[in-house]
Amino acid sequence: MSHTPTSSAPSGNATAQQEKKPILTGVRIKQRKGQAKAASKFEPESFRDALLLHLFLLPTPITVDSLVAKLVQAGATLEFLRYYEQLFEVLFLGGLLQPGGSYLDDKRSPVYIVKEGEREGPMIVETLKRVIQRYKYLQKPLEENFLPSILGYIHKWSPEARTKLAEALALIIVDLQISPRCLSSLVKDHVVKDNIALDFLTSFFKTFLSKQNVDVLGSTLRKSGLKDIALVFPIQVRDKRHLAEHFSKEGLEKINEWYAKVALGESEKETVANVSRMVNEEETSEQMIETLKTQQAEAPVTDADLVEWIWHGLMRALDLSGARADQSDSMVVHHITTYAPVLEAFCNGARAEVNLINAVQVYCYTDTRVIKAFPQILKVLYNADCISDQAILYWHSKGAKPQGKQHFLKVTEPLIKFLEAQESEEE
Repeated sequence: MSHTPTSSAPSGNATAQQEKKPILTGVRIKQRKGQAKAASKFEPESFRDALLLHLFLLPTPITVDSLVAKLVQAGATLEFLRYYEQLFEVLFLGGLLQPGGSYLDDKRSPVYIVKEGEREGPMIVETLKRVIQRYKYLQKPLEENFLPSILGYIHKWSPEARTKLAEALALIIVDLQISPRCLSSLVKDHVVKDNIALDFLTSFFKTFLSKQNVDVLGSTLRKSGLKDIALVFPIQVRDKRHLAEHFSKEGLEKINEWYAKVALGESEKETVANVSRMVNEEETSEQMIETLKTQQAEAPVTDADLVEWIWHGLMRALDLSGARADQSDSMVVHHITTYAPVLEAFCNGARAEVNLINAVQVYCYTDTRVIKAFPQILKVLYNADCISDQAILYWHSKGAKPQGKQHFLKVTEPLIKFLEAQESEEE
């Protein structure tokens, strides 16, 4: 008896039935809140109008407390993070801007920083401080996006509006601890033109210095990315003379003093690097002296400062890393003997000579490998006419630096006795 074999594979109809998915009808899938926001239409004018409705309900006179309360109330329904740019435009400028920096229309807030005839900047800054404490997510877009962008448009506004914005920016940086990186926007050509950036920065300086000292201002400028404040001067007057004249006229002598100090520091770095390079390239003493005198003529600096910088450059070029302890002294003495003529060319006057001795003292104190060589180095410099007996005696009696002072005074006593005896014989 035969049986017909049956297949275990499913038929076509069975496969279709298995693959068919059930369909839910009448069920709504709830969209995530973040997805709904992302998909919603971006309507800056609607946001502005809604914000202005809140601000026009402010009681008069407007105070920081009432303004903060109204903004917090608005923040409960309006998307401050999504419309941060429009929020700041209303608070700073009173209305919305279109691309290019011009106002979009005539709608204005009843209170904003650059409002003509009013002085509402300090109130808005204090308001911003308290609002950002509540909505911390607003600080980053303020300092990284809005402020750098808005400073590129200051040429569009009146001198009064620019001054108010500069004063408010100084308060924002001081009181809100906002990054000063936005100041680097002032070097753009269209902002530098017609003294716009210079006048803005001058107003900024005056307000900042009314709150903080010049050292804090200097630290702020270093963090700002504004490499040199001279860059805000129009190119035809971008020099130290015009800079000094401008800030003297504006009663900002502290800026001139700070800038001179900064410029001196830059000259020092350049000189030390140049001297080290010339030594490594084995230039002669005559070539080095000629280069340094040219540099001094282009950027005037006293011999007292220059001779100290030359010393630092010479020592930077000396590599003692592979030397044994008993070799370091002789290597330093030989190095100084070789380049003493370079130092001698700029050791003009008692102050320059004492500065050089102190530079040697600090170097020997810092690098203990050569601390014993100090008296020998002085002898080399004395024999090369870099320093005089009077300079050495003055240094020993009252001119030494505090670093290792007692040690260095003690080890130079034999030299001092010799010089004093010599001086007595000459008398």
